[in-house]
Amino acid sequence: MTLISLSYLMSCISKNEENSIILILNIHHMATKAVSAQEKKSVAHSFAIDCSKPVEDKVFVTSTFAQYLRERIKVDGKLGKLGEQIKIAEDGARVSVNTTVPFSKRYLKYLTKKYLKKHSLREFLYVIAKDKKTYEIKYFNIQQEEADQE
Repeated sequence: MTLISLSYLMSCISKNEENSIILILNIHHMATKAVSAQEKKSVAHSFAIDCSKPVEDKVFVTSTFAQYLRERIKVDGKLGKLGEQIKIAEDGARVSVNTTVPFSKRYLKYLTKKYLKKHSLREFLYVIAKDKKTYEIKYFNIQQEEADQE
């Protein structure tokens, strides 16, 4: 938009068209206002990770997982600098992540899988999308695999 406006402005100046110049300046001013308004919009996301099955079996501790997320989530390329932009809360067998900055659900899955690997739980547990805003941690079905092998 800016390059077109400037080139058109230069052609108008050479033709001495004052009305066109004023019109172009007004259009450019309105376009920059629209861009700055879009940048200021806050994006609110809310994601959850349901850990109920491993927590019931006392294999998974949500408080350590929430602390791991607080330490590992990057905001503007910096680790652990969540500030007021990202809130992490654990309530029983569920960890909630609320954010006002652009945040990927896929990034949350990546960190969850990394946590499971670090605590040697990746062999027994996996992460699956329950719905659009929620992940669930489930056990692999080992009994069915043993029956298939026999």
